[in-house]
Amino acid sequence: MSSSQNKKIMDEIHDVMRIHHYSIHTERSYCDWIKRYIHFHKMKSQDDLNGGEAKIEQFLTYLAIDGQVSPSTQNQAMNALVFLYKKVLKHPFDQKIDAIRAKEIKHIPVVMTHQEVANVISLIKDIQQLVVKLLYGSGLRMIEALRLRVHDIDYNLKKITVRSGKGDKDRITTFPSSIIPMLDTHLSKVKILHDHDLAQGYGEVYLPYALCRKYLNAAKLLIA
Repeated sequence: MSSSQNKKIMDEIHDVMRIHHYSIHTERSYCDWIKRYIHFHKMKSQDDLNGGEAKIEQFLTYLAIDGQVSPSTQNQAMNALVFLYKKVLKHPFDQKIDAIRAKEIKHIPVVMTHQEVANVISLIKDIQQLVVKLLYGSGLRMIEALRLRVHDIDYNLKKITVRSGKGDKDRITTFPSSIIPMLDTHLSKVKILHDHDLAQGYGEVYLPYALCRKYLNAAKLLIA
């Protein structure tokens, strides 16, 4: 597939994913799999995407046998390609995709002891330590911890509201009170920086889709 055609199809993928509010991580993952699929079949034009069932089957079988990927990785590739054909190209599948499935290998999970966790955390400093403590104490994913907003933390009920988490769903999780002193110190520093940014005409922050819609609707009511 030529660079211009490749760019066009990738632009279409980005547009469709953002219309449906896919997370940026899912977008990157799907795009990577689609690029690998195109390169695997040495596609030269968009017409080469036709006959997707057989080509997807070959690619997934290759991942299972030669790539020796895990079942979850193979499923991720499958989901990306199904998204490409059904959501972007609007090509429904007429035949069954019967690829060789990746073997599931079960491992006994390795769980760190409380003391081992404490030893690791003691080696981390400043804001990085605060993030790690949030990950450990609240079960947050990395991106959830980095996107966490002050209003999503309830000091009284010791809970955190996660906005637009996995599957674009909100959820409630625990808030470890032991990090309150460290968090308060961090917020005091951040407020000074934020006030300075606002004075300079900056200071915008990420807002989950639900909150964006909420404030947009409120603005419409004020204008009306």
